[in-house]
Amino acid sequence: MEAPALAEMVAAGSLPPLEERLPATPKVVEPVEAPGQYGGTWRMGLNGGQDNALLVRTMAYQNLVRWTPDWTGIEPNVAAEYTSSEDATEFTFTLREGMKWSDGEPFTADDILFWYNDILVNDEYEAVHNVPTWLIAGGEPVTVEKVDDSTVKFIFAEPNGLFLQRLATPGGDAPTRWPMHYCSQFHPDYNGDNMDALIAEADATDWVNLMELKCGNVNGTPYDALWQNGDLPTIFPWILTTPYGAGTQVVAERNPYFWKVDSDGRQLPYIDRLVYDVGEDAEVLVLKALNGEIDMQDRHIASLSNKAVFVDNMEAGGYHFFDTIPSGMNNIAIALNLTHKDPMKREMYQNKDFRIALSHAINRQEIIDVVYVGQGEPYQLAPRPTSPFYNEQLAKQYTEYDPDLANEILDGIYPEKNADGIRLGPDGNPVTLIVDVTSNQQDRVDALGLIQGYWNAVGIDMQINSMDRSLLYTRKDSNEHDVSVWGGDGGLDVVLEPRWYFPYSGESLYAEAWQSWFNNPTGEGALTPPEEPPAGPKQQMELYREIQGTGDAAQQEELMKQIL
Repeated sequence: MEAPALAEMVAAGSLPPLEERLPATPKVVEPVEAPGQYGGTWRMGLNGGQDNALLVRTMAYQNLVRWTPDWTGIEPNVAAEYTSSEDATEFTFTLREGMKWSDGEPFTADDILFWYNDILVNDEYEAVHNVPTWLIAGGEPVTVEKVDDSTVKFIFAEPNGLFLQRLATPGGDAPTRWPMHYCSQFHPDYNGDNMDALIAEADATDWVNLMELKCGNVNGTPYDALWQNGDLPTIFPWILTTPYGAGTQVVAERNPYFWKVDSDGRQLPYIDRLVYDVGEDAEVLVLKALNGEIDMQDRHIASLSNKAVFVDNMEAGGYHFFDTIPSGMNNIAIALNLTHKDPMKREMYQNKDFRIALSHAINRQEIIDVVYVGQGEPYQLAPRPTSPFYNEQLAKQYTEYDPDLANEILDGIYPEKNADGIRLGPDGNPVTLIVDVTSNQQDRVDALGLIQGYWNAVGIDMQINSMDRSLLYTRKDSNEHDVSVWGGDGGLDVVLEPRWYFPYSGESLYAEAWQSWFNNPTGEGALTPPEEPPAGPKQQMELYREIQGTGDAAQQEELMKQIL
């Protein structure tokens, strides 16, 4: 069975029958409650001109494998089957025979090999876009081989224990979004005689830039071509009819060649079309939601600080709430820069007792009540309660509001104060923390206003430094920040996103020089020179390397628990 509109096209002879459009083994999606009904429009809102993430989450995410809906494991998706070697160096994927792109052309192993040979490891393309780190093991990029038209094999020089998990993330979609029959026309190895004309027509600088404009970026972001080129075939449930940037809306309609069915064998998707209104900012999207102009969405509008106004307008707006479980574990992560350029500040921030005192000085419950309308609980940067890595001590330690204890600890570190009651550092100057925060996260700015008072009450001067996101990252990359505030990622995806558990990546805002040593020990191109970390973080890094080197899930879990 198929959507009525598609059945009409088949009857009119403008579309092949359903059995010719579906693969031999379609992906079966089990309904959560009951099979749905065909029809309808899903209205959403985009925040400005670069809100690609909402499009990825609602319209795309069709990788070789994917996470199960409850995020407990990996399941086949574009690949009907997959196997891996015991040492996690070889991964074989069997594609769905007869699967097609949105224009009706076959999706085969050749498409994945085009992505690999002609894009990923192409010398000219790689000079602009490095091979993503998750596709590298032992210092060597993955090798991809075609076994037959429906089978590909990924081979690594050394074990890559987290490959499948990374492949299942939204950023792991590259192997399945390069239609060779379309994208090869923009590659000099296939269409060299016409390259100059195509480059000029697209106002591109060279063929690599032309490929970016027409088919996208090998690293996954920016995704602009996916949403701005309506001619690009995809394997998504819906096809762009009004691309991003063409006006005040983005519109996508049902893909007649989509390769999934429900448990009754009815072709998906159920919904006819997706319509995204492009708003100037998040406030515009909130107003649209209040007016009942958004059907279902959490991105940009479902902050706890907005909940009160949404509750007040539920009847007028004709909407209701639904619960989701976020992957993060905290709205406000306060990261003191442990590798600060200033030796005195570095010593101050690395003093665990100093950080404990700052934590006890914060009245978290008051912040929850005032900023987040009573929604939430005091919590550290730790795995969520539903995670197998949950540890109550990690989650709750030092969260008790105890200004007397905070003062007692600080008296033992910086006992001297000036006339304003602010503690003096070893250089005789006031102890001042400049806290960087992005200006578009108003709840964090509001919370910092309260924290400023709490810290001042125990003799610590704090200045709020509100700025654009790009500037915050520039200061972090240059190791110029005292303190940065961000969200607490890694509450459920603990192994894949350990940024707050050890200096894992550039998102580990508290230790830029240490994470640089972990990821880029030579310091090539780094704004902050790498610095060998002390024994504790260094051991965590070694344990994580062991996780990356094994495909044994039980061993990975045990190693991660040691890191925590």
